Amino acid sequence: MYKETNKRSIVKGISWRVVATTTTIAIVYFFFDRLDLAIAAGMIETVLKIALYWFHERVWQKIKWGKKRIDPFNLWFTGLPLSGKTTIADRVYEELQELQIPLERIDSKDIRELIPDIGYTREERNRHMHRIGNLIKTLQNNSVSTVASFVSPYRESRKAIREMVKNNIVVYVKADVETCKERDYKGAYAKALSGEYQNFSGVNDVYEEPQHAEIVIDTDNTSVEEAVRIIVKYIKKNHVK
Repeated sequence: MYKETNKRSIVKGISWRVVATTTTIAIVYFFFDRLDLAIAAGMIETVLKIALYWFHERVWQKIKWGKKRIDPFNLWFTGLPLSGKTTIADRVYEELQELQIPLERIDSKDIRELIPDIGYTREERNRHMHRIGNLIKTLQNNSVSTVASFVSPYRESRKAIREMVKNNIVVYVKADVETCKERDYKGAYAKALSGEYQNFSGVNDVYEEPQHAEIVIDTDNTSVEEAVRIIVKYIKKNHVK
């Protein structure tokens, strides 16, 4: 997605003003056959149009009719490792970008690469979720919505996120452990089963299913495309009208 920069907008405005002024000069010269009169008319028209446009914009800034306010929201994808959270969240993020709203993507893998020594105990995970909540809160204070995907296995940490951020939408990406094992191309489940990985959600640590998720996606029975459609439809209906 491309964003219009201020520099580009200014250049476009100047180029259009040159075209409009040149057109005015040409029309006046065509009818009166006087170059001095044509140039004078073009200059007067330019000054008047700029002044009128400035006044016109200031008036419309004070008029609330037709303005659409979009309160920032947080899509929180949770589920077992390899349940499909990241895949679906990435696709949803791409779809929502087309709505041209301020939006950021936050994924557990990216965060752990930035902060590698987070840890996986219950206490460490909960503390980590508190950091993420503060990050999302800061983004929301700047009118930026978020699409976040984290295993977030404990109810208390998900509850903390809900209390910290506005318009929190929990998307429970549900999948059977056996299905997740089949998708595990990195062998993480095998390492957890062998004891190499500790505190691995769904194997040697609990995953507490959300009890009040706004959206539940059963990836055993729902395709990625259908999941994306369901989630985007929910956002359009409830948050981006």
